[in-house]
Amino acid sequence: MIAPAALIEAVGQVVLGKETQIRLALACLLARGHLLIEDVPGIGKTTLAKALAAVLGLEFARVQFTNDLLPGDILGASIFENGRFVFHPGPIFHHVLLADEINRGTPRTQSALLEAMEERQVSLDGTTYPLPEPFFVLATQNAQDLVGTAPLPESQLDRFLVRLHLGYPDPKAELAVLVQTTPQLPAPLACPEDVLAMQTATARRTVSPALLAYVQALLAWTREPGRFVLGLSPRAGQGLVRLAKAWAYLDDRDYVIPEDIQAIFPAVAGHRLRAVSTPIHPTAILHEVPLP
Repeated sequence: MIAPAALIEAVGQVVLGKETQIRLALACLLARGHLLIEDVPGIGKTTLAKALAAVLGLEFARVQFTNDLLPGDILGASIFENGRFVFHPGPIFHHVLLADEINRGTPRTQSALLEAMEERQVSLDGTTYPLPEPFFVLATQNAQDLVGTAPLPESQLDRFLVRLHLGYPDPKAELAVLVQTTPQLPAPLACPEDVLAMQTATARRTVSPALLAYVQALLAWTREPGRFVLGLSPRAGQGLVRLAKAWAYLDDRDYVIPEDIQAIFPAVAGHRLRAVSTPIHPTAILHEVPLP
């Protein structure tokens, strides 16, 4: 099985100066979650998606969200051919789906992803079609104040295990970017079977009862009246545990430690929490809940 460090290094040769974000993206995939990248245009969101799919040897498809995009453009459609209806799969039937600028689509089109992201299947015309394994949605969205965007509803945001920001590169990385003409995608170092094996190995990491109680205490703190409009859901708690296991796997550990949970908590909680009055950063929550 390929070493995770080699995968991170290969992607890092294309997406320069963003090792932490690359690590989070890979951990999200290994935790069988979905990823939302929010940032201004031109930062490298699409490049990260392509590089991650390439290095893992996964089939990749991109859908550009616009206000006239229809659900059938993503899911596929049944077309009458030779006296019968034949289903033609849409781009969602790939290992990695890049939903580019997802917040430019209509709510109807955005919601077409809900079943696929949660149950890894598509239901059309009374028939259920399983999606390939592994299946990973990587969505990008522009900042909410840009023209032509609409906020994702809470139900959609909750389907994304991780939200991250790439941010502008540091001066050294940006100089290297300026030298590049067209970024060359990395050669495949793995295949779908390898990714499934890594996902299985990730799920086997051990989480102690004390750490599970710590996660539950974090969830409970966010649900206290007057702090947030909505507290973290049980699905967010499950995702937090899965992602902590993936973080431990990337560190080549068989067990999760408190630092794993603290490292990934902001990426899991940030897009799910909206403060009632004064904004509260997720890292501040970690200071309020005692370690086990």
